[in-house]
Amino acid sequence: MRGKFFMGISSVGIILIVLALFLDITTGKSSRNDDINRKNAVTVQPWARLELKPVASGFSEPTYLTNAKDDSGRIFVVEKEGRIKIIKEGKVLSKPFLDIVSRVRSKGSEQGLFSVAFHPKYKQNGRFLVNYTDLNGDTVISEYKVSDNLDKALLDSERIILKIDQPASNHNGGQLQFGPDGYLYIGMGDGGRAGDPWGNAQNKNVLLGKMLRIDVDSGEPYGIPKNNPFALKKNIREEIWAYGVRNPWRFSFDPVTGDMYIADVGQDDWEEIHFQLGDSKGGENYGWDLMEGFHDFELPKGYDKKTLAMPILEYNHELGCSITGGYVYRGKRYQSISGTYLFGDFCSGKIWGLKRNQKQDWEWAEFLDTPLLVSSFGEDENGEIYVLDFKKGGIYHLSAIVK
Repeated sequence: MRGKFFMGISSVGIILIVLALFLDITTGKSSRNDDINRKNAVTVQPWARLELKPVASGFSEPTYLTNAKDDSGRIFVVEKEGRIKIIKEGKVLSKPFLDIVSRVRSKGSEQGLFSVAFHPKYKQNGRFLVNYTDLNGDTVISEYKVSDNLDKALLDSERIILKIDQPASNHNGGQLQFGPDGYLYIGMGDGGRAGDPWGNAQNKNVLLGKMLRIDVDSGEPYGIPKNNPFALKKNIREEIWAYGVRNPWRFSFDPVTGDMYIADVGQDDWEEIHFQLGDSKGGENYGWDLMEGFHDFELPKGYDKKTLAMPILEYNHELGCSITGGYVYRGKRYQSISGTYLFGDFCSGKIWGLKRNQKQDWEWAEFLDTPLLVSSFGEDENGEIYVLDFKKGGIYHLSAIVK
């Protein structure tokens, strides 16, 4: 069986590539999902020419990049070992914004500090949240606050929001993202090993194998949004927004439409992308481990597949083996890729674009074939997209070539 990167990567492939394997009922669903989630995206020729421009280097196993939406222009880069560093005015600051190496277990291939999410009102309240593996190997979602020095967080301000026991060291998910609704979304893997041996992804009594949605501005330590699909339901975890995912290492929201793209790392054969409309009421079942992509995995005889939200795209392991989710480009510089969802693969280094055509069918194209170990994508305040190279620690601006 293939052990995978955070997103689920081949242990054999990574040993050859890098010294330490790093990266290893449907309710309320809009009817439009039925139209767009029943066939795979079609491969087409690229609709733009892209290139990677170096921005910064010297990072140690970078896992994520984002901004604070505080009009500072700063870029925050997360390192697997447990640090967050700042790129300010084009330079990497010598002292980290946050250093929690002593609290993070990062030796495992799919353990470490995974992401940071700044509160929508960060400029006013200085609050941000991180997702990391603690010294016991369990998932921790914690809140911190910034100090009077805006380039330095308060180390002793940690407030644990949520802790989730992990039965294995892999498939920890790792993404935190505030949605357009102001709630915190959390991507959780199925608990690890292979083939979801504990049946977590389809079990609504556990948080593993789920997309979670919580309110960090009410309750103690958090509240449940009243319109969560399983709020007030008996014997179901109310935090669940959607379920049936294997390892959603990266997901993001289109800032214009509010649609969510979930890149879910596959098992032995298929990588996939799920799409949730911005007006969804949640509760989607994305199929794992009944299905892997469009293909039966452990599907019971007679199961009605129409109850599942199928992916909009799948690709096999001839093209890569560990999908890295990205972002919909909404920056102002490059109109040729406006509205394009840009994503890649950690193993192959390929970078693709995905969008709908005039008939509202999904199309995708390969834009770049790079030598990078693409661990993540990220955005700055202007909606420009960046690519992170896990192997050499470089940060690149993903740019369109303008004629």
